[in-house]
Amino acid sequence: MADLTCDFLVIGGGPGGYVAAIRAGQLGLKTVLVEKEAVGGTCLNVGCIPSKALIHAAEKFHDAVSFAVENALGIQNAAPSIDYARTVGWKDGVVATLTGGVRGLLKRAKVEVVSGTAQFIDGKTVQVGMGDRITAKTIVIATGSTPVDLPPLPFGGDVLSSTGALALTHVPPTFAVVGGGYIGLEIGTAFAKLGARVTVVEAGPSLLPQYDAELVKPVAKRLEALGVTVHLNARATGHEAGRLWIEGPDGPAQIDADKVLVAVGRKPYTDGLGLERLSLPTQRGFIPVNDRCETPMRGVFAIGDVIPGPMLAHRAMAEGEMVAEIAAGHTRVWDKQAMPATCFTDPEIVTVGLSPQEAKDQFGAAKIGRFPFTANGRALATEGTEGMVRVVARAEDNRIVGIQAVGQGISELSSAFSIALDMGARLEDVAAIVQSHPTRSEGFAEAAMQALGRAVHI
Repeated sequence: MADLTCDFLVIGGGPGGYVAAIRAGQLGLKTVLVEKEAVGGTCLNVGCIPSKALIHAAEKFHDAVSFAVENALGIQNAAPSIDYARTVGWKDGVVATLTGGVRGLLKRAKVEVVSGTAQFIDGKTVQVGMGDRITAKTIVIATGSTPVDLPPLPFGGDVLSSTGALALTHVPPTFAVVGGGYIGLEIGTAFAKLGARVTVVEAGPSLLPQYDAELVKPVAKRLEALGVTVHLNARATGHEAGRLWIEGPDGPAQIDADKVLVAVGRKPYTDGLGLERLSLPTQRGFIPVNDRCETPMRGVFAIGDVIPGPMLAHRAMAEGEMVAEIAAGHTRVWDKQAMPATCFTDPEIVTVGLSPQEAKDQFGAAKIGRFPFTANGRALATEGTEGMVRVVARAEDNRIVGIQAVGQGISELSSAFSIALDMGARLEDVAAIVQSHPTRSEGFAEAAMQALGRAVHI
């Protein structure tokens, strides 16, 4: 057993944790990072990055298949096939490159990485397994989240979490997704494009319940075109021998499902941390914090998925940077106005700020501008006319308070949307910006013009 002392101790090496550690090291703090598995956490190792790699590979394969039949582009191609094991190897290589990069950045920032599970002894000390005991001036809890399971469908065997689905070494003939949120639809769409017969079971009345119908409609239409069967207002009740039992509006039914992905949400991961020794309160498993990510215990911070708010890697990264600077003596508070969220379905969805209804509820009146991609030259020239850009502004002064978009590759506009919101842009500001032609970004300015009543191209 070794005793270590440091200025800044981070528990959890996911996006929030490793960013906090790197920034603290840059600021000259003696920093230790404790991670029980691999640096990068869920996002880099078994979540955000591998899922996007799988989505990309599936899209390429689906394109190849579409060119094996008569098509508008006149491209002719023999019937393609996929070596999925090789695809998985490529995906794992992408992950290895990024996690290796993170390890290099930690080393450059002189962060000491300790492998194991940390448990609090008191508000300044943790024990890592049966080994190191670490005492720190500042401790950051950044342990992330874990998938929620369902009593009728415990994880194991053919019932998979998102981690298990991304680890499959073959494409199952039939694939059921329980949960119609973004994780389930991203992975389900990918497997549909890879050739699986996919069924989605959603307990609520609509897919992607966090988004409004105007944004969800193009995604639902695309799922239908891919042959994905969707059961709404239905609950899964069990799985055995390649069959999933569900209870829907028309009564019980059975679905062919060689593999079942359960994607009904995530919960904070704090098991084994010994939080009871700190007397830290929790709210539905989340650790409450103030606008500096400080817990009620002095010197103990919490960031990312373990605190209330959207479970987004980029939010955790920004919080990690902030708490490191606070520990180094800087004056910082959480004052972000824009927090973009992206759903990597087909087509993609991006939202930032308030929806039209939220803006009306908060301000009493709002101006809404829309620009459909059916009127966009770039979209027409790339067979991607599904979707639109929507801008929401306060009626009193035209200040933009929300932006939503659904469309092919629209995630790459999330930065422009966030900048506009965070910098307090008005409709006139966005409408006046010269956009490159032909690009989908023109839709952003056109939506602002439409809200002002002077749209040019619709």
